[in-house]
Amino acid sequence: MKIPITLTFTEELLGTSPADPLIHSEYIASKAPDAKQRREEEMAEVGPVEMEMRNMSVFPRERGVPFLYDYQIKGFLKDACSCLARVPGTKSAGLKAYRKIIDGTIFVFPRKIFIDGKGEVGDCQRPLRASGPQGERVALAHSETMPAGSHIEFVIELLDGSKWPVVKEWLDYGKLRGIGQWRNSGKGRFTYKAKAKA
Repeated sequence: MKIPITLTFTEELLGTSPADPLIHSEYIASKAPDAKQRREEEMAEVGPVEMEMRNMSVFPRERGVPFLYDYQIKGFLKDACSCLARVPGTKSAGLKAYRKIIDGTIFVFPRKIFIDGKGEVGDCQRPLRASGPQGERVALAHSETMPAGSHIEFVIELLDGSKWPVVKEWLDYGKLRGIGQWRNSGKGRFTYKAKAKA
């Protein structure tokens, strides 16, 4: 069963990809004994604005157009099922080995899902708070955004068409908890239209 989906964001969508492609190696380097000195030297060379831009989360682009990857939609489906499995009476509550089901029998196409947001890329800065052994810590997070009203189109292919009601339940959950960064605050919420095909 192939289901074309048109998904419209009711809240702004935040990017999830690191702006700096070397972020992983830089994270490892940040653990080096002289990391603080290196960071100060780098900030002196490129400036604080450039450093901030490198640390923000962005949308991947092709020919300048932002997109989501197919696995981000599958990640949303897993997250929705994980949450709804804790709610008695939902279809998700009785689903066993849901990660294997989503990974092996539910597919999203195309690989790159372009975002039609009329080219309006914004940004969102917010504090991140964390509690650890050394007490409360606060950092500033910075992400690119696409505005509410942006939409994407993709196809969900189900090897087992009987799973459509539970997939629909996960998509319905998108009006409460969305896709992307900071979704627990309501960012990335959406509504959708689906047209099932045999």
